[in-house]
Amino acid sequence: MTVTDRGTRRTQEARVAAPPLTDPIRALLEPPTLGDPAPTFHALRSRDPVHWNDGIESWVLTRHADCLEVLKDNTRFGSDWRRAGEEVPAALLSIQSLDPPEHTGVRQLLVAAFRAASPGSLAETIERDAREILAGFGSTPFDFTGQVAEPLALRTITNLLGVPAPDLAWFRPISAAVVDAMDAGLRPETHEPGLAARAELAALADGWLADPPDLGGIVGYLVTGVGRLDRATVDRAVLDNSLRAVLHAGFESVSRLLSHSLVALLDTPDGMARFRSADPHLAVDELVRHTSPVQADARVCLADTTVGQATVHQGQAVTVLIGAANRDPQRFADPDGLHLDRKPNPHLGFGRGAHACVGSALAGLVARVLLGVLAHEHPDVHACDAPIYRRNATLRGVERFDVCLT
Repeated sequence: MTVTDRGTRRTQEARVAAPPLTDPIRALLEPPTLGDPAPTFHALRSRDPVHWNDGIESWVLTRHADCLEVLKDNTRFGSDWRRAGEEVPAALLSIQSLDPPEHTGVRQLLVAAFRAASPGSLAETIERDAREILAGFGSTPFDFTGQVAEPLALRTITNLLGVPAPDLAWFRPISAAVVDAMDAGLRPETHEPGLAARAELAALADGWLADPPDLGGIVGYLVTGVGRLDRATVDRAVLDNSLRAVLHAGFESVSRLLSHSLVALLDTPDGMARFRSADPHLAVDELVRHTSPVQADARVCLADTTVGQATVHQGQAVTVLIGAANRDPQRFADPDGLHLDRKPNPHLGFGRGAHACVGSALAGLVARVLLGVLAHEHPDVHACDAPIYRRNATLRGVERFDVCLT
């Protein structure tokens, strides 16, 4: 899930010529765009839906049909940049960056682990945790992102992994360094700290496998029985990196979805009341589409081909702007409107194809539970200040959002 994180050589090249401030892709990091990137996406799509961007040395796609085509086709477009002759640091080899058939083994293992570790009471556990966290707040303003979304996301993903939750004050900056490095083509200085942060989280995951806590979950599955046998087919370093990716995505993607969703609902007239009366599955699907926390993904072209009217050559980068695809008027009626009953809703918020998000069901569940608790038990929740956004283009996030429950 990255615009630019494509190995050592290209990151070094990006330092030579940073994109100008007028570059619309670079504008995704600027304050006016962080809060609402949709106008930028619409301008790009209407002007040149498949265009070459010198700043990030990549083709940029903004139409839903083109983005879907690239995400689903791992024959012409790869996530593993080694297939195009790139040097990729070992810390980046994981379920997110490998292609089939190497990707298939680790994905099947983690999918089986998710299924084995997901008890029927997971929703009840999340609901209990959400109520416990919210019980400490009332009419006094509090930061929804830092005091609710992030603690709940971290508690949920570590419960599912079957490991103790790390201290949030330690974990948050390491996780943020990984997110920042997803924008390394726009901010080259983030590349090395991102590699170091990934290595630190992978070492944490390796410790789980070497000395597993007796908490069951995904890690418990991987070190016992069938999981232990299946694990033998997956490289240990790749498994460490993949567990790191599960922990990181379970924290960042989920917490960012929660914050963006509440911002969107409170910015919509009667938003919480509308959520309360809506089908929660349809409503959360629409919030994923509308807010698109994952704004971009990248692939490498593996053979000369055509996308739209453009000829894309072997070895060139292709950036899929998921945020733009999810607002494409050719695919979605009233794309900028929040319609909690939208159906069908073929958004690309969780990816498509071989690299579709393994934890999408978990993210949707946490959002349905927390927003449901707020809508039904705290219907007067309201914003006390405007949200402050993080300076990220690939994984869009809210830094702080002060709200009151009553």
